[in-house]
Amino acid sequence: MGNGKFTVSSFLKAKNDGEKISMLTAYDYSTAKLLDEAGVDSLLVGDSLAMVVLGHENTLKVTVDDMIHHCKAVSRGVKRAMVIGDMPFMSYHVDIQDSVRNAGRFIQEGGVHGVKLEGGREVIDKVRAVINAQIPVMGHLGLTPQSVNVFGGFKVQGRQEEQAKKIIEDSLLLQEAGVFAIVLECVPERLAKLISEKLQIPTIGIGAGRYCDGQILVSQDMLGMYTDFVPKFVKQYSNLCDTIKESTSTYIKEIREGQFPAKEHSFNIDDKVLEKLY
Repeated sequence: MGNGKFTVSSFLKAKNDGEKISMLTAYDYSTAKLLDEAGVDSLLVGDSLAMVVLGHENTLKVTVDDMIHHCKAVSRGVKRAMVIGDMPFMSYHVDIQDSVRNAGRFIQEGGVHGVKLEGGREVIDKVRAVINAQIPVMGHLGLTPQSVNVFGGFKVQGRQEEQAKKIIEDSLLLQEAGVFAIVLECVPERLAKLISEKLQIPTIGIGAGRYCDGQILVSQDMLGMYTDFVPKFVKQYSNLCDTIKESTSTYIKEIREGQFPAKEHSFNIDDKVLEKLY
């Protein structure tokens, strides 16, 4: 999609031109740099950080400070992709001032270009306030992992009529509030298609089928690095788990057998200098 920086307006242009948007998560400088150089349109510093990087069982434990720490690292690695910071649980749930202040920290300290908030009508006042503060917002509907306790686990959302209607209505409310795109997570493919057709802004799917305007996956899932739990919607494009384990085993073996380090990995000292040291 060209070599220029991917921005909020690129999201809209892509939808209007019928070009699919690619997104992945990133949590550190070196990974972000690689994904950016490979040409991904946008990187989300996801609150999936909680599980994938910090080893928590869900996203609820991660803090604003945790998120900003990783946003800084990712932002330093990126030249082209648009970087979006995920606002974590309780960072935009209490009051509007808090929400705007926290979102502002993501931009000012984290160096990201926009933030993502989960939820529809129940957070719409916070979404509006953040956008009014000139901070781009991406919405997130369907399975919103911060509400995992309400849903009673990670389940597909929107299969029943009432629930599906709410997701459609919420997507229109978010669009009206001014979000530049909406992530649809774990919703039936045809519902995601219907929403994508109703909206002027792009939808980004994760477990939402083929008809969204773009797709996002957790990069550790896509690269086959995170094996605690692999959702149905993940396609593994690599099996880095095995690669990393094999490389590490070989490294351990070579140390034990005296093959590493070899002469070419070592530095010299002048014989005369050495003699004086004995």
